[in-house]
Amino acid sequence: MPAQAARICPDYAYELDARLAGARRIAGVDEAGRGPLAGPVTAAAVVLDPHHLPEGLNDSKKLSARRRERLAAEIRDTADWAVAHVTVEEIDRLNIHHAAHLAMCRAVDGLRAPPCRVLIDGNAVPAPLKDRALAVVKGDSLCLSIAAASILAKIERDKLMVDLAQQFPGYGWEKNAGYPTAAHKHALMTLGLTPYHRRSFKPVHNILCKPTNAKP
Repeated sequence: MPAQAARICPDYAYELDARLAGARRIAGVDEAGRGPLAGPVTAAAVVLDPHHLPEGLNDSKKLSARRRERLAAEIRDTADWAVAHVTVEEIDRLNIHHAAHLAMCRAVDGLRAPPCRVLIDGNAVPAPLKDRALAVVKGDSLCLSIAAASILAKIERDKLMVDLAQQFPGYGWEKNAGYPTAAHKHALMTLGLTPYHRRSFKPVHNILCKPTNAKP
């Protein structure tokens, strides 16, 4: 049998490279909420303390809810961090790609002090950060600072969607966080749209454009 591939876990190598290049404050940045049909897109920026690295940091999607909460508490206690949201209205106006980048910029701006280097999950960096940023593909699985940001972004956005679910019951946002599950799409057809649905997204747009059976 072929040997199993080694499990990939994030480490501090990207941050160490930045330090060797002269950077002293290195922020990891990630977002949550590109794919949902409803709710904001959320980004987090985290500057880890190299002397207090939380043990077990990983891509938020690979962690249990309990482990995410424990790590989030440790990140908040030991790191400089900020979370930012971009609204549904902004998403519809800008498109989700630019809205996610705006959320990242807002998160970086929310840190206590500007970072020298910004490590961003993905294959592109927001234009305002291009002079000090590096895109890291699958960064939440490779880079500790980005993994920490992925945890805070997911937790903060999920909590917001739970709150919105109390205002707009029936869509299952407390469970699906606004993603296009079968139950969510069924609720869209039966209950209609809310102010928090992204009208520029195709499943939502199709409902808006659906012809009515009203007689002239």
